[in-house]
Amino acid sequence: MEAWGADLYGQPCRACGWSWETEPADALAYVRGLPGVIEALMAGRTGQERGAGLAWSSGEYVCHVGDNLRLWAERVAGRLAGDDGVVGGYDPDELARARRYEQVRLAAALWSLRRAAEDWVAVMELALARGLVLTHATRGAQAAADVARNNAHDAHHHVWDIGRCLAGGGPVATAP
Repeated sequence: MEAWGADLYGQPCRACGWSWETEPADALAYVRGLPGVIEALMAGRTGQERGAGLAWSSGEYVCHVGDNLRLWAERVAGRLAGDDGVVGGYDPDELARARRYEQVRLAAALWSLRRAAEDWVAVMELALARGLVLTHATRGAQAAADVARNNAHDAHHHVWDIGRCLAGGGPVATAP
């Protein structure tokens, strides 16, 4: 089994401070408020800001957060609709290349994030109420509460990364 959650990141997360003991309802509340938090952080910014040692710009992190919430909302919605609930991982860097995150305008990334967060919250409320369980190919059984905590951690962690990008200053250098 793949190490995940507190086993991988520590309790609390060594980097961003996320507590893996967060109640699922609080994880949903965090994601519900997430678009406003990120919009406020990005006000007056270009999305091209990059922090030292980080792979993506602030705008690319916005894209990733939205995509991760959307992917998990789709997985949960599929299980709620009756599929077998078996899910696999994905390579976020490969998805970033395929979607060309570096070319997505910040306003579009924020729009997409807001819709993804709304859909994720709606489907996770149902999943929690029904006691849904997914089977992750490398992590094993994941109850809806686990998915809520994992996804909210991903978002929280990347809000921290966005802050690091914004503190780092300058625009991303682009290849010729």
